[in-house]
Amino acid sequence: MTNDTYLVIGIVVLVFAIPSVVSAFSERRPPRLAAIAVLIGGGLVALAVSQQPGGYTLEDIPRAFTRVIGALIR
Repeated sequence: MTNDTYLVIGIVVLVFAIPSVVSAFSERRPPRLAAIAVLIGGGLVALAVSQQPGGYTLEDIPRAFTRVIGALIR
């Protein structure tokens, strides 16, 4: 997998973890699954940023999404 794939999967996991965190806190229960999702997503994003020469800028994120989606479609 490429660094762009790691970045995109990590961002998607982090976005899906947000409702889980909010739900866990609103129901006054420990956010175990949400914490695991945040760790996985954050780890994937950190891996992608550390392996990418020069890192990623905010302008690179939409391009990474289009490259990954284009590779999936193609």
